[in-house]
Amino acid sequence: MTMDAALSSHLQELRRGTVVVASLTVLREPGYGYSLLETLAAAGFEVEANTLYPLLRRLESQGLLTSAWNTDEARPRKFYTTTPEGNAVASALRTEWTRLNLAIGDLDTPGSPS
Repeated sequence: MTMDAALSSHLQELRRGTVVVASLTVLREPGYGYSLLETLAAAGFEVEANTLYPLLRRLESQGLLTSAWNTDEARPRKFYTTTPEGNAVASALRTEWTRLNLAIGDLDTPGSPS
């Protein structure tokens, strides 16, 4: 495997987990799939619709999101909202992210224990 292919594979794995945390965080306020894609893209998260929509369905099946159809406009949209359980999971994941980020920073510091 070339370095580019290996890096691409590892970046994909890293991003997959961050999109879960970002989605649960953003959807504390109700939002629909396309608006979430735009919000994530504006924040620097590269995610494709064919990745995001199955993720939203999976998070809903896990009880971390709820959904409801809004038919008030010409085009019906399915809005997702993070559940209390989803908020707790997102908070725990953000805490763990911070801890891991600090740990990696410590490992990257010259003279740190290895």
